[in-house]
Amino acid sequence: MEAIQNAKAVVRDFHAGLDAANWSDIPQAISERTVRDCHWRCVHPFNEQVGSHNLGVSFWQPFRKAFQRVQRRQDILMAGHNRIEDDGTIWVVSMGHLMGLFDAPWLDIPPTRKMEFLRYCEFYSIEDDHIREGALFCDIPDVMMRAGVNPFPPQSGSHVLQSGPLTHDGVMMAAQPEQEGENTLRAIDAMVDDLRVWNDPKEISIEDELRRSWLEDMIWWGPAGIGATYTIERYVQQHAGPFRAGFVERRFNGHVCKIAEGRFGGFFGWPNLTLRPAGGFMGMPATGKAGDMRVIDIYRRDGDKLAENWVFIDLLHFWNQQGVDVLARSAEVPRT
Repeated sequence: MEAIQNAKAVVRDFHAGLDAANWSDIPQAISERTVRDCHWRCVHPFNEQVGSHNLGVSFWQPFRKAFQRVQRRQDILMAGHNRIEDDGTIWVVSMGHLMGLFDAPWLDIPPTRKMEFLRYCEFYSIEDDHIREGALFCDIPDVMMRAGVNPFPPQSGSHVLQSGPLTHDGVMMAAQPEQEGENTLRAIDAMVDDLRVWNDPKEISIEDELRRSWLEDMIWWGPAGIGATYTIERYVQQHAGPFRAGFVERRFNGHVCKIAEGRFGGFFGWPNLTLRPAGGFMGMPATGKAGDMRVIDIYRRDGDKLAENWVFIDLLHFWNQQGVDVLARSAEVPRT
Protein backbone atom coordinates (compact mmCIF):
# COMPACT_ATOMS: atom_id res chain seq x y z
CA MET A 1 0.00 0.00 0.00
CA GLU A 2 2.90 2.35 0.65
CA ALA A 3 4.01 2.05 -2.98
CA ILE A 4 0.47 2.81 -4.19
CA GLN A 5 0.23 5.89 -1.98
CA ASN A 6 3.65 7.02 -3.18
CA ALA A 7 2.54 6.67 -6.82
CA LYS A 8 -0.42 8.95 -6.12
CA ALA A 9 1.97 11.49 -4.59
CA VAL A 10 4.09 11.42 -7.77
CA VAL A 11 1.07 12.28 -9.91
CA ARG A 12 -0.11 14.95 -7.51
CA ASP A 13 3.36 16.57 -7.66
CA PHE A 14 3.31 16.27 -11.45
CA HIS A 15 -0.07 18.01 -11.66
CA ALA A 16 1.00 20.72 -9.23
CA GLY A 17 4.10 21.54 -11.26
CA LEU A 18 2.32 21.40 -14.62
CA ASP A 19 -0.67 23.46 -13.51
CA ALA A 20 1.51 26.16 -11.91
CA ALA A 21 4.01 26.43 -14.79
CA ASN A 22 4.16 29.46 -17.03
CA TRP A 23 3.33 28.79 -20.68
CA SER A 24 6.99 28.71 -21.75
CA ASP A 25 7.99 26.41 -18.88
CA ILE A 26 5.42 23.68 -19.53
CA PRO A 27 7.79 21.17 -21.25
CA GLN A 28 10.30 21.56 -18.42
CA ALA A 29 7.59 21.08 -15.80
CA ILE A 30 6.49 17.84 -17.49
CA SER A 31 10.07 16.57 -17.66
CA GLU A 32 10.65 16.92 -13.91
CA ARG A 33 8.36 13.98 -13.14
CA THR A 34 8.69 11.89 -16.33
CA VAL A 35 11.36 9.66 -17.82
CA ARG A 36 13.17 11.05 -20.83
CA ASP A 37 11.44 8.84 -23.41
CA CYS A 38 8.02 8.77 -21.76
CA HIS A 39 5.41 7.26 -24.08
CA TRP A 40 2.12 9.18 -24.27
CA ARG A 41 -1.16 7.97 -25.79
CA CYS A 42 -3.53 10.84 -26.51
CA VAL A 43 -6.77 11.35 -28.40
CA HIS A 44 -6.75 12.46 -32.04
CA PRO A 45 -5.22 14.70 -33.37
CA PHE A 46 -2.37 14.37 -30.82
CA ASN A 47 -2.20 10.58 -30.92
CA GLU A 48 1.11 9.08 -29.74
CA GLN A 49 3.90 11.29 -28.47
CA VAL A 50 7.34 10.40 -27.08
CA GLY A 51 9.05 12.65 -24.56
CA SER A 52 7.97 15.50 -22.32
CA HIS A 53 8.88 18.19 -24.86
CA ASN A 54 6.68 16.73 -27.59
CA LEU A 55 3.68 16.38 -25.27
CA GLY A 56 4.21 19.91 -23.98
CA VAL A 57 4.35 21.62 -27.36
CA SER A 58 1.68 19.48 -29.06
CA PHE A 59 -1.05 19.43 -26.40
CA TRP A 60 -0.39 21.48 -23.28
CA GLN A 61 1.00 24.71 -24.68
CA PRO A 62 -1.75 25.19 -27.32
CA PHE A 63 -4.38 24.30 -24.73
CA ARG A 64 -2.99 26.73 -22.15
CA LYS A 65 -2.72 29.45 -24.80
CA ALA A 66 -6.43 29.07 -25.56
CA PHE A 67 -7.67 28.48 -21.99
CA GLN A 68 -6.71 31.06 -19.41
CA ARG A 69 -6.56 30.67 -15.60
CA VAL A 70 -7.03 26.91 -15.79
CA GLN A 71 -8.21 24.99 -12.71
CA ARG A 72 -7.95 21.22 -12.39
CA ARG A 73 -11.24 20.03 -10.90
CA GLN A 74 -10.54 16.41 -10.06
CA ASP A 75 -13.35 13.93 -9.35
CA ILE A 76 -11.42 10.65 -9.17
CA LEU A 77 -7.88 9.81 -8.04
CA MET A 78 -7.01 6.14 -7.65
CA ALA A 79 -4.04 3.81 -8.04
CA GLY A 80 -3.31 0.12 -8.18
CA HIS A 81 -1.31 -2.67 -9.76
CA ASN A 82 -1.97 -3.26 -13.45
CA ARG A 83 -4.01 -6.48 -13.75
CA ILE A 84 -3.24 -6.85 -17.47
CA GLU A 85 0.51 -7.37 -17.09
CA ASP A 86 1.80 -9.32 -14.10
CA ASP A 87 4.91 -7.17 -13.72
CA GLY A 88 4.08 -5.30 -10.52
CA THR A 89 3.61 -2.00 -12.35
CA ILE A 90 1.57 0.60 -10.49
CA TRP A 91 -0.71 2.94 -12.41
CA VAL A 92 -2.50 6.08 -11.24
CA VAL A 93 -5.78 7.40 -12.67
CA SER A 94 -6.96 11.01 -12.50
CA MET A 95 -10.34 12.05 -13.90
CA GLY A 96 -12.29 15.30 -13.85
CA HIS A 97 -12.47 18.59 -15.72
CA LEU A 98 -9.99 21.29 -16.66
CA MET A 99 -11.85 24.58 -16.30
CA GLY A 100 -10.71 27.89 -17.73
CA LEU A 101 -11.66 30.95 -19.72
CA PHE A 102 -11.87 29.92 -23.38
CA ASP A 103 -10.33 33.10 -24.82
CA ALA A 104 -8.50 32.01 -28.00
CA PRO A 105 -9.10 29.38 -30.73
CA TRP A 106 -8.11 25.80 -29.94
CA LEU A 107 -7.98 23.21 -32.74
CA ASP A 108 -9.93 25.77 -34.82
CA ILE A 109 -12.76 25.68 -32.28
CA PRO A 110 -13.96 29.29 -31.91
CA PRO A 111 -13.50 30.75 -28.41
CA THR A 112 -16.53 31.63 -26.33
CA ARG A 113 -14.75 33.99 -23.93
CA LYS A 114 -16.71 32.22 -21.20
CA MET A 115 -15.77 29.64 -18.61
CA GLU A 116 -15.38 26.25 -20.30
CA PHE A 117 -14.80 22.71 -19.10
CA LEU A 118 -12.61 20.11 -20.80
CA ARG A 119 -13.53 16.65 -19.56
CA TYR A 120 -10.37 14.54 -19.09
CA CYS A 121 -9.07 11.21 -17.83
CA GLU A 122 -5.40 10.23 -17.44
CA PHE A 123 -3.62 6.95 -16.74
CA TYR A 124 0.01 7.08 -15.54
CA SER A 125 2.49 4.24 -15.08
CA ILE A 126 4.89 5.01 -12.22
CA GLU A 127 8.43 3.70 -11.92
CA ASP A 128 11.18 5.00 -9.59
CA ASP A 129 9.09 8.05 -8.65
CA HIS A 130 8.67 9.07 -12.29
CA ILE A 131 5.99 8.66 -14.97
CA ARG A 132 7.22 6.20 -17.58
CA GLU A 133 4.10 6.19 -19.80
CA GLY A 134 0.72 7.84 -19.82
CA ALA A 135 -2.65 8.07 -21.51
CA LEU A 136 -4.42 11.42 -21.84
CA PHE A 137 -8.01 11.29 -23.10
CA CYS A 138 -10.24 14.37 -23.30
CA ASP A 139 -13.67 15.07 -24.78
CA ILE A 140 -12.91 17.58 -27.55
CA PRO A 141 -16.38 17.30 -29.22
CA ASP A 142 -17.91 18.36 -25.89
CA VAL A 143 -16.04 21.67 -26.13
CA MET A 144 -17.03 22.01 -29.79
CA MET A 145 -20.73 21.70 -28.99
CA ARG A 146 -20.70 24.38 -26.29
CA ALA A 147 -18.83 26.65 -28.71
CA GLY A 148 -21.69 26.33 -31.22
CA VAL A 149 -20.05 23.69 -33.41
CA ASN A 150 -22.18 20.53 -33.34
CA PRO A 151 -20.19 18.05 -35.41
CA PHE A 152 -22.67 15.16 -35.16
CA PRO A 153 -26.35 14.55 -35.96
CA PRO A 154 -28.80 14.77 -33.02
CA GLN A 155 -27.76 12.37 -30.30
CA SER A 156 -29.76 9.86 -28.29
CA GLY A 157 -28.26 10.62 -24.88
CA SER A 158 -28.15 13.81 -22.85
CA HIS A 159 -25.47 16.43 -23.46
CA VAL A 160 -24.70 17.79 -19.98
CA LEU A 161 -21.79 18.95 -17.88
CA GLN A 162 -20.91 15.63 -16.33
CA SER A 163 -20.89 15.08 -12.60
CA GLY A 164 -18.37 13.24 -10.47
CA PRO A 165 -19.45 10.30 -8.30
CA LEU A 166 -22.78 10.49 -6.51
CA THR A 167 -20.94 9.50 -3.33
CA HIS A 168 -18.30 12.27 -3.62
CA ASP A 169 -15.56 9.85 -2.52
CA GLY A 170 -13.65 9.29 -5.76
CA VAL A 171 -10.54 11.29 -4.79
CA MET A 172 -8.86 8.69 -2.60
CA MET A 173 -6.01 10.37 -0.75
CA ALA A 174 -5.93 7.63 1.88
CA ALA A 175 -5.19 3.95 1.29
CA GLN A 176 -8.25 1.76 0.65
CA PRO A 177 -8.94 -1.80 1.89
CA GLU A 178 -7.45 -4.25 -0.59
CA GLN A 179 -10.56 -6.45 -0.58
CA GLU A 180 -12.71 -3.54 -1.74
CA GLY A 181 -10.57 -3.19 -4.86
CA GLU A 182 -10.79 -6.93 -5.49
CA ASN A 183 -14.58 -6.74 -5.24
CA THR A 184 -14.63 -3.90 -7.74
CA LEU A 185 -12.48 -5.82 -10.21
CA ARG A 186 -14.76 -8.83 -9.86
CA ALA A 187 -17.80 -6.70 -10.72
CA ILE A 188 -16.06 -5.10 -13.72
CA ASP A 189 -14.85 -8.45 -15.04
CA ALA A 190 -18.34 -9.97 -14.78
CA MET A 191 -19.78 -7.08 -16.79
CA VAL A 192 -17.03 -7.28 -19.44
CA ASP A 193 -17.53 -11.04 -19.81
CA ASP A 194 -21.22 -10.47 -20.55
CA LEU A 195 -20.44 -7.64 -22.96
CA ARG A 196 -17.83 -9.70 -24.79
CA VAL A 197 -20.46 -12.31 -25.66
CA TRP A 198 -23.16 -9.83 -26.80
CA ASN A 199 -25.89 -12.40 -26.34
CA ASP A 200 -28.66 -12.98 -28.84
CA PRO A 201 -31.65 -10.90 -27.61
CA LYS A 202 -33.84 -13.91 -28.31
CA GLU A 203 -31.99 -15.81 -25.57
CA ILE A 204 -31.79 -12.97 -23.04
CA SER A 205 -32.82 -9.34 -23.36
CA ILE A 206 -30.15 -6.67 -23.12
CA GLU A 207 -31.96 -5.32 -20.05
CA ASP A 208 -31.82 -8.67 -18.23
CA GLU A 209 -28.19 -9.16 -19.24
CA LEU A 210 -27.30 -5.77 -17.78
CA ARG A 211 -29.20 -6.44 -14.56
CA ARG A 212 -26.70 -9.17 -13.73
CA SER A 213 -23.93 -6.59 -13.22
CA TRP A 214 -25.59 -3.13 -13.02
CA LEU A 215 -27.90 -1.39 -10.56
CA GLU A 216 -31.30 -0.51 -11.99
CA ASP A 217 -30.54 3.21 -11.53
CA MET A 218 -27.17 3.04 -13.26
CA ILE A 219 -25.71 6.17 -14.85
CA TRP A 220 -23.69 5.93 -18.07
CA TRP A 221 -21.71 9.13 -18.59
CA GLY A 222 -20.99 8.79 -22.32
CA PRO A 223 -18.92 11.07 -24.56
CA ALA A 224 -20.30 14.02 -26.51
CA GLY A 225 -21.85 12.71 -29.70
CA ILE A 226 -23.53 9.89 -27.78
CA GLY A 227 -24.39 11.51 -24.46
CA ALA A 228 -25.21 10.43 -20.93
CA THR A 229 -28.12 8.22 -19.94
CA TYR A 230 -29.81 7.11 -16.69
CA THR A 231 -31.38 3.74 -15.71
CA ILE A 232 -30.95 0.40 -17.44
CA GLU A 233 -34.07 0.88 -19.55
CA ARG A 234 -32.98 4.26 -20.96
CA TYR A 235 -29.39 3.09 -21.38
CA VAL A 236 -30.58 0.27 -23.60
CA GLN A 237 -32.81 2.64 -25.60
CA GLN A 238 -30.31 5.47 -25.89
CA HIS A 239 -26.98 3.69 -26.27
CA ALA A 240 -26.52 -0.05 -25.70
CA GLY A 241 -29.22 -1.13 -28.16
CA PRO A 242 -28.24 1.25 -30.99
CA PHE A 243 -24.53 0.54 -30.40
CA ARG A 244 -24.91 -3.22 -30.68
CA ALA A 245 -27.16 -2.88 -33.73
CA GLY A 246 -24.86 -0.37 -35.40
CA PHE A 247 -21.98 -2.73 -36.21
CA VAL A 248 -21.83 -5.89 -38.30
CA GLU A 249 -18.37 -6.95 -37.13
CA ARG A 250 -16.66 -6.43 -33.79
CA ARG A 251 -13.38 -7.54 -32.27
CA PHE A 252 -12.21 -7.05 -28.69
CA ASN A 253 -8.50 -6.24 -28.63
CA GLY A 254 -8.01 -6.17 -24.87
CA HIS A 255 -6.67 -3.43 -22.62
CA VAL A 256 -3.32 -1.82 -21.85
CA CYS A 257 -4.13 -1.25 -18.19
CA LYS A 258 -6.84 -2.26 -15.72
CA ILE A 259 -6.79 -1.22 -12.06
CA ALA A 260 -9.12 -0.81 -9.10
CA GLU A 261 -8.92 0.83 -5.70
CA GLY A 262 -11.74 0.83 -3.19
CA ARG A 263 -15.10 1.03 -4.94
CA PHE A 264 -13.64 2.50 -8.14
CA GLY A 265 -11.87 0.90 -11.08
CA GLY A 266 -11.26 1.22 -14.78
CA PHE A 267 -9.26 0.40 -17.86
CA PHE A 268 -8.09 1.74 -21.20
CA GLY A 269 -7.10 0.16 -24.49
CA TRP A 270 -5.14 1.17 -27.58
CA PRO A 271 -7.47 0.24 -29.22
CA ASN A 272 -10.01 -1.68 -27.16
CA LEU A 273 -12.31 -2.50 -30.07
CA THR A 274 -12.28 -2.86 -33.83
CA LEU A 275 -15.73 -2.38 -35.38
CA ARG A 276 -17.30 -2.15 -38.84
CA PRO A 277 -20.28 0.27 -38.95
CA ALA A 278 -23.50 -1.10 -40.40
CA GLY A 279 -25.04 2.37 -40.60
CA GLY A 280 -27.05 4.34 -38.09
CA PHE A 281 -24.53 4.62 -35.27
CA MET A 282 -24.43 8.29 -34.19
CA GLY A 283 -26.61 9.03 -37.21
CA MET A 284 -23.78 8.22 -39.62
CA PRO A 285 -24.02 6.07 -42.76
CA ALA A 286 -22.27 2.74 -43.23
CA THR A 287 -18.76 3.05 -44.67
CA GLY A 288 -17.73 -0.57 -45.15
CA LYS A 289 -14.50 0.23 -43.27
CA ALA A 290 -13.41 -1.32 -39.99
CA GLY A 291 -12.32 1.24 -37.42
CA ASP A 292 -10.55 1.19 -34.07
CA MET A 293 -12.04 2.57 -30.87
CA ARG A 294 -9.69 3.81 -28.17
CA VAL A 295 -11.71 3.79 -24.96
CA ILE A 296 -11.35 4.62 -21.26
CA ASP A 297 -13.96 3.27 -18.85
CA ILE A 298 -14.09 4.31 -15.18
CA TYR A 299 -16.58 2.63 -12.81
CA ARG A 300 -18.07 3.08 -9.37
CA ARG A 301 -19.33 -0.02 -7.57
CA ASP A 302 -22.22 -0.08 -5.09
CA GLY A 303 -22.51 -3.38 -3.24
CA ASP A 304 -21.82 -6.18 -5.70
CA LYS A 305 -22.95 -4.27 -8.80
CA LEU A 306 -21.80 -1.30 -10.86
CA ALA A 307 -23.55 2.03 -10.36
CA GLU A 308 -21.79 4.64 -12.52
CA ASN A 309 -19.60 4.53 -15.64
CA TRP A 310 -17.61 7.44 -17.08
CA VAL A 311 -16.71 6.72 -20.70
CA PHE A 312 -14.15 8.39 -22.97
CA ILE A 313 -14.14 7.28 -26.62
CA ASP A 314 -11.72 8.82 -29.12
CA LEU A 315 -14.52 9.51 -31.58
CA LEU A 316 -12.37 11.95 -33.57
CA HIS A 317 -9.97 9.08 -34.31
CA PHE A 318 -12.73 6.57 -35.07
CA TRP A 319 -14.55 8.82 -37.54
CA ASN A 320 -11.28 9.97 -39.10
CA GLN A 321 -10.69 6.33 -40.05
CA GLN A 322 -14.13 6.37 -41.67
CA GLY A 323 -13.16 9.38 -43.79
CA VAL A 324 -14.89 12.02 -41.64
CA ASP A 325 -12.66 14.86 -40.37
CA VAL A 326 -14.76 16.06 -37.44
CA LEU A 327 -12.33 18.81 -36.44
CA ALA A 328 -12.51 20.33 -39.93
CA ARG A 329 -16.09 21.28 -39.13
CA SER A 330 -14.79 23.75 -36.55
CA ALA A 331 -13.04 25.74 -39.25
CA GLU A 332 -16.31 26.04 -41.18
CA VAL A 333 -18.06 27.99 -38.43
CA PRO A 334 -18.26 31.73 -39.33
CA ARG A 335 -16.27 33.98 -37.01
CA THR A 336 -18.17 36.87 -35.44
